[in-house]
Amino acid sequence: MSARPAHDLGDLIKWAARDAWRGRLDAVMAEHFEPAMEAFGLTFEEIDDALGGGWAGTLWGCAFEDFLTRRFGPQDENPVEAYLRRRGWKERAATRAYMTALGGSVMSLHEVSDIVPGQSFRARDLVRGGEPVTVTERTATRTLKPWDRIAARVVREGDRFVLGGGLLAFTLEGSERLFAALREHSPARPRGARARKAEGALEGWAGSDEDLRAAAPLFSAAWLLDVLPKALDRTPPQVFNSDGDEVVFHTLRFPLVSEATARGIAARLGHLAALRKETATFWNWIGPPNAGRPAVAGEKAVIWNVTLDDGSVVLGNVELKGRAVVLSASSAARAERGRAMLADALAGLVGAPLTEIQTVEQMRANAPRGGAATPEPPIPPEVQAELVHDLLDRQYRSLLDEPVPMLGNRTPRAAARSARSRRDLVVWLKHLENHSRHAASPGDPMATYDFTWLWQELGIEHLRS
Repeated sequence: MSARPAHDLGDLIKWAARDAWRGRLDAVMAEHFEPAMEAFGLTFEEIDDALGGGWAGTLWGCAFEDFLTRRFGPQDENPVEAYLRRRGWKERAATRAYMTALGGSVMSLHEVSDIVPGQSFRARDLVRGGEPVTVTERTATRTLKPWDRIAARVVREGDRFVLGGGLLAFTLEGSERLFAALREHSPARPRGARARKAEGALEGWAGSDEDLRAAAPLFSAAWLLDVLPKALDRTPPQVFNSDGDEVVFHTLRFPLVSEATARGIAARLGHLAALRKETATFWNWIGPPNAGRPAVAGEKAVIWNVTLDDGSVVLGNVELKGRAVVLSASSAARAERGRAMLADALAGLVGAPLTEIQTVEQMRANAPRGGAATPEPPIPPEVQAELVHDLLDRQYRSLLDEPVPMLGNRTPRAAARSARSRRDLVVWLKHLENHSRHAASPGDPMATYDFTWLWQELGIEHLRS
């Protein structure tokens, strides 16, 4: 993600590449990128390749804008001031003013809200605090989501604010890494001095704008140290079901004996309390609603589950296909339970099953690709959205009384009663909402879910800004 600069800096960039400034520019670039290059053993070009290409310009732009704020040598020379003295007559007045503002700008981390696509958004400085400002921006606003965290330079241009050209979108984890680095580099206050901080300023940061300006390389380094491990790790996440079993799809095909009939099979299956009939030939094998999230290991662990409207968990499916009863289950343990259940219920009507096993990766590889017909959704989109929203309502309501690691293992209701914990609660709620807004498509039921009731339920709606 990048912002499009409002003014052409091409001549300034060419001028900065001259011998008199090239070494200084290279030194600033090294401050931004060498920590990640050394940590991962990559060149700058290899970093761009690992991130999928296209990031070199954005990263270079972040470092170049930092270079424009620096002062060098015994004369305390600034690149923008030197360029404007020698070549400023070539630039438009608006561009000269923008360059001057950029030369005095500060890189910071901002929280995004009130987005008007193609026009503007509100930016709250998470390091320096203070009131949010409205930023005029056309490009990035088309992809930004509420509560995104972006590292950027907010530059005053006349009576409005605009973004510089370098913009880095931070995850919650990446921003916490950045905050830790800033705290570590925060200058010590004189003994007895009181910190004068704006409301919402970063706890543990006591620096001035000049200190934050000098900390600009930390933003690039923290961003790269967050995104590169994910980009370089090509192993897919481990997927677990609600029992905590790794998902491996099992299909068991029980052949019918010659004298068995579909009517007889359906009658036997109808006596199983764990089966819920959906059609004349299809049953859901269900279990009770989940008591909580299963304990699974691994940073990339993903819980995959299928539930019905009443919260019942779908353990598998049973289908009568031609001369066979087919059981589908998402793990070896469930498949064995289902095999025993059907073998007992259908004794004398079916033979020993044949089993087919597919991993998640194999299932993905065998999925229809380009050109294949897309099946129509089984239910209308508006009905699907209502069902998903109802499910999320139940899920989040139950979560209000469960310990949450991001809240220091307090429940959201308990956190709402403490002034200190309420700050963490606001971050957690914004994280949930932001994650939901980043669904695959704007019309996805996850993306359209309204979190307002959660803020109201916890009595902190006034902090949702």
